[in-house]
Amino acid sequence: MRNRFCCFIVIAVFFLLVGVGGMATGYADVKLPGFYGDHMVLQREMPIRLRGWADPGETVSVQLGSVNAVGEAGADGQWIVTLPSQAANATGQDLIFRGMNTLTIRDVLIGEVWLCSGQSNMEWTVAASMRSQEEIAAANHPLIRHMKVAHRPSTLPLDDVPSQWQVCTPEVAGSFTACGYFMARHLQRELNVPIGLINSSWGGTRVEPWTPPLGFSRVDALNEIYDSVIQKTPSSKFYQDQLRDHLAATQRWIDGAIVALENQQAAETSPVFPDAIKPFQSHQDPTMLYNGMIHALVGYTIRGAIWYQGESNHTEGMMYFEKKKALIQGWRELWGQGAFPFYYVQIAPFQYGNEDPTILAEFWEAQEAVEQIPNTAMVVINDIATLQDIHPPNKQDVGKRLALLALNRDYGRTDLQADRPVIDQIEVADGRLILSFKNAGGALKTRDGKSPSHFEVIGAGSKGYQTADAEIVGDRVVLTSRHVPNPVAVRYAWDKLAEPNLVGATGLPVGAFRGGKEPDFLSLISIDDEYRLVYDLDLSRLGGEIPYKYDGSANVNPFDRIGYLVELRTAGGDEQKIFVSMDAFTQDTTKIGIPTVASGASFQQAVQNLDVFTTVSGLPVGVAIGEGTVEFWPNNYATENGADVPGASSSDYDFGDRPAPPLDGYGCMQVHLPSSKKTLFAINHWGAGADADLGIGNAPNANIDWTFSGNAKNFPSKRLRVYVRESK
Repeated sequence: MRNRFCCFIVIAVFFLLVGVGGMATGYADVKLPGFYGDHMVLQREMPIRLRGWADPGETVSVQLGSVNAVGEAGADGQWIVTLPSQAANATGQDLIFRGMNTLTIRDVLIGEVWLCSGQSNMEWTVAASMRSQEEIAAANHPLIRHMKVAHRPSTLPLDDVPSQWQVCTPEVAGSFTACGYFMARHLQRELNVPIGLINSSWGGTRVEPWTPPLGFSRVDALNEIYDSVIQKTPSSKFYQDQLRDHLAATQRWIDGAIVALENQQAAETSPVFPDAIKPFQSHQDPTMLYNGMIHALVGYTIRGAIWYQGESNHTEGMMYFEKKKALIQGWRELWGQGAFPFYYVQIAPFQYGNEDPTILAEFWEAQEAVEQIPNTAMVVINDIATLQDIHPPNKQDVGKRLALLALNRDYGRTDLQADRPVIDQIEVADGRLILSFKNAGGALKTRDGKSPSHFEVIGAGSKGYQTADAEIVGDRVVLTSRHVPNPVAVRYAWDKLAEPNLVGATGLPVGAFRGGKEPDFLSLISIDDEYRLVYDLDLSRLGGEIPYKYDGSANVNPFDRIGYLVELRTAGGDEQKIFVSMDAFTQDTTKIGIPTVASGASFQQAVQNLDVFTTVSGLPVGVAIGEGTVEFWPNNYATENGADVPGASSSDYDFGDRPAPPLDGYGCMQVHLPSSKKTLFAINHWGAGADADLGIGNAPNANIDWTFSGNAKNFPSKRLRVYVRESK
């Protein structure tokens, strides 16, 4: 009796799960992605791809108005149905899916669909933008629809994202992406068709998490990232081999631990799970946001994408270009729509703390390089920045400029000037630089009516870039400088705080750029015209004795400045050079070279009016940039900040250490800029010869002054020259 009762329970549960009389539930029902819903917008004039899930082999039909198409669920339960392309339709229609069940999505429009992605400036809402109350009150645009993908990182690609489409009304428009909304508003007015915005963005995020594995695989410079992604992919051979080895080691440990337990002996520690196959943890890790916030959207027919991101990658220079190639090429290949439009915003000028002001300029250059990828274009916003706010509130102009690109390139409005003016040619002529621009749309002008600002030129003997006088002549700019008699190269807006005023005839601003051929480092600073050489040393010959190639210390007149020229070249041919000069801290020329015991040199003090010129990025450059410090001695030394140098560490070797016995010890010859916490150059432990410490700029470890780096052998060519400027 008990067995019959159990059998009855099993059968009852079976029928409850499966359903009776065609009342199919669960997997048998047609299921749709969570962002398919009422008020959605489908892309016009392109095949409309729709997908979902059902029982394997189940036939699914899709109807939109009078148009029908049929598909079949594959072995994995997924189906794809493609409706033929449709003209724009601003009248809401029903989109009906039929299989074992029927699902109806209402008020579906056909128009233009744009994916909006990036970090906080894309996620930035209408409510947080300029004139927000006025904008929200006027946001009655029923043909603009918006849906926001929730923040969701994932270690594996997710096939579904839940979201709801919202009709643009004053009640909800404040939460829309501002860049996307203001672009959509302009497009809708010009095209008179529905606009759909898919907002998949997350503030503070880097570009790597938005990039699919396929994208990384297409860019050689990102092989290391791609390898780390593949190693963490459970289906990869590397992952399976590593996990198999770990399981075997763990089983051996278990067997041994059981024996140890039985014999009351100490067990060995268990094997550690391999780091290489541990899953990514942070939403900032590669692929994590592609997996969780983009993958499910792939294949949904779109016109193109807009992108506003970069602040979180802004210190990477041209490596960002490589990463953007991976993102764009990866998305396009997976979407299967060819080279769909990809329009993006160059990040705005911003303070970024005490950071070198040229780091952001080099990043702008990398962003501009992305335009080398077909069917991409960049919007410049250096005229609408807020220097103390990384989120410029004027998103209206950002959206309009994005819309202009789309109207011109995708919607046939060739009468519109959508591209900003860009440098075309540089002519060197009679002490002038003549710059020609394209895309100016007519004569260049300035937005404030003043002379063009933020131009700098450089030439032999100019000691770096100097401010230039600029004159507009039609679509050209003529540059001169009384400090640079023969300029050969130019840079424009090359500073993180640059808000330049040069614009085209239509008001679109000129972005930061540099061009021309800069002079050789040594001709740029013209040392020999101002200084007398005292010492010349091949640093390959370092050792207990210092064999100067040239020693002119006995033939020097009184001097007011001392200069050091350090040149290093790696085996790969990369050259690093720096010239540092300062007010004289001694009149004894025997004490300004390598501070050996024999020289009697020992200095730990401030030095004034530091001039710095270098080829190494990340170091401040210029004349009289501030107060420096020198640490010259033959002693050992400790990390203790014995001289109380402001900002120096007492636990790391840096710009504030303490000499220690013995006198004939490790040895230190360093010049620093404490205000920037920078080592300018270091020559330490010269008695070790090929294992001495050499470096320009901060060392890439805790000991920024290169102590214990032992890296002299890494530079086949290395040279030190010491100069003085004789008093007039």
